[in-house]
Amino acid sequence: MEQNKLIAELENLKENFDATIKYALRDARRQEKIMVRSDQRQRREYDELQAKLEEIQALNAEIEESQKEVLFTMGAIGESRSRETFNHVRRVAEYSKLIALKLGVKPSTAELLKMASPMHDIGKVGIPDDILKKPGKLTHDEFEIMKSHAVLGYEMLNVSSRPLLKAAAIVAHEHHEKFDGTGYPRGLKGKDIHVFGRITAIADVFDALGSDRCYKQAWNDEAIFDLIRKNSGTHFDPEIVDIFFTYLPSFMRIRDTFRDF
Repeated sequence: MEQNKLIAELENLKENFDATIKYALRDARRQEKIMVRSDQRQRREYDELQAKLEEIQALNAEIEESQKEVLFTMGAIGESRSRETFNHVRRVAEYSKLIALKLGVKPSTAELLKMASPMHDIGKVGIPDDILKKPGKLTHDEFEIMKSHAVLGYEMLNVSSRPLLKAAAIVAHEHHEKFDGTGYPRGLKGKDIHVFGRITAIADVFDALGSDRCYKQAWNDEAIFDLIRKNSGTHFDPEIVDIFFTYLPSFMRIRDTFRDF
């Protein structure tokens, strides 16, 4: 009798155990399905976010390229009023970036300068044609008006808080300052001149002297090099002059690549 009772209890325990296992397996499968659906949903959400991020990155790149083209075009407009070429601003941009990198400026900052430097003479849009395109030497009063293009360019660009236009404003304002303090418009001296201004100064002069203008013919290379050497420490930052001559072949390659036709 006791034996039969024990067997019945064991069978009852087995049935309960089997039922528990069955429910546990069913719950495990349900949880597994829930996890799979959750993983799939998370994967879809991740893929959607990744696609949106890539779209934003593509739009930012497009905006940056558009800004760059707008600045090059605006810079070329400023130059074209004095019969200079679109390639002049491209060459100045490339020279400026090269100098900045060799000075140890961060690549991102060097690229910013490259994009900003074409605006160095944008203030010329405010200079009268009879002065801007005069073939002969300017009078004292005419030259004073011509010099105002540095301030005009600065005032045009400095209204924006965007880093690119802030950089362009600095370039427009300070690329005619001289290392010894005799430049314009503010007579800044030495390292008080922003590095963007000191860099663009030599890049612009090197290219301008080697190009025909309404008031002069292009200089030969040796005459240009001689002037840059003689003006080291007066017009130009000596450190930048050293970089210019150390990497002269690179500057000449840039000039050949963007040569006027």
